[in-house]
Amino acid sequence: MTKQVALGSLLIGGNAPVSVQTMYDVPLSDLEPKFASRMEVLKAMGCDVMRISYPDIKEHDQLARAVKECPMPVVADIHFDYRNALDAIKCGVAGLRINPGNIGDRWKTEEVVKAAKDNGLAIRIGLNSGSLPANTKKVSVPKLMTDTALEYISWFENLDFYNTVVSLKASDPDQTFEAYKHFASVSDYPLHLGVTEAGGTVTSCVRTTWTLGRLLEKGIGSTLRYSITGSIEDEVAAGVELLRTLGLRKGGVRIVSCPMCGRKSFDSQSFLAKVQSRLLACKKDICVAIMGCQVNGPGEAKGADIAICGIGKKVFIYKKGEIFCEVGVEEAEDRLFKLIENL
Repeated sequence: MTKQVALGSLLIGGNAPVSVQTMYDVPLSDLEPKFASRMEVLKAMGCDVMRISYPDIKEHDQLARAVKECPMPVVADIHFDYRNALDAIKCGVAGLRINPGNIGDRWKTEEVVKAAKDNGLAIRIGLNSGSLPANTKKVSVPKLMTDTALEYISWFENLDFYNTVVSLKASDPDQTFEAYKHFASVSDYPLHLGVTEAGGTVTSCVRTTWTLGRLLEKGIGSTLRYSITGSIEDEVAAGVELLRTLGLRKGGVRIVSCPMCGRKSFDSQSFLAKVQSRLLACKKDICVAIMGCQVNGPGEAKGADIAICGIGKKVFIYKKGEIFCEVGVEEAEDRLFKLIENL
């Protein structure tokens, strides 16, 4: 079992559940007017931690506002300038993500660690394969990542700081897998899992699921993020679905939907895109099926708590395998959620 780290009120590692993270996809200078409501939706979908890039202390007020309005612990992502980390602490963040190798002189990292210790913050040592020290010993990338992380950890421990999480990411899934496996064999610090720069939704989900699924099955990993060139809502949905599939997270809506084919007479793809975030934000432990024709639709409806089967301009809504009502396409979304609410 790993050490347990406190990130604000969230526990990471030890016997705590595996948590899901994402990273805010808007510059702080353009902080959304509806930031708080978007964060509430992400939290409802299953997001546990929000990481926010903090490249400029001129955005102090925006970061402070984000921390105040975000219902999840906020981690400030810091590169190059240690003063940004010190200022982020003043903004009230729960944690910092730093790579000591690009902060500069060791004393700068130590100043950040001392401030984090004084203020009860967590620190993630975030290493990527593309930003490692020179490989003078010509060791493998996974070993170099582990050795580098252990060196930085020794700096932290010399300052009596142990509230540390480690990430060892590469864009290559095999290197990522081997780095995490090797680190877990020599250290009990909790690990944040991810495959960095993994691509669009399809490539990222395949690479990340293949890598993280194998690690989690070995009991390696305390928190995770899917890095998708796309929406952060998809990142959260993918992370939560992986944990549910592995039996590491319970509850919430399980969505069943058919692929598109020439038999379709109802645009199940567009309908799912409209309702998916709302479904994933629902905490009821139910199965909802969304089907596009009469071939598989009625059969899948029998195995779902609620199902929609579209046939032409008609939509049949099933409850516990029995037809509950027939509605027009334009009414289907409203009737679906009313039925879920009353189930």
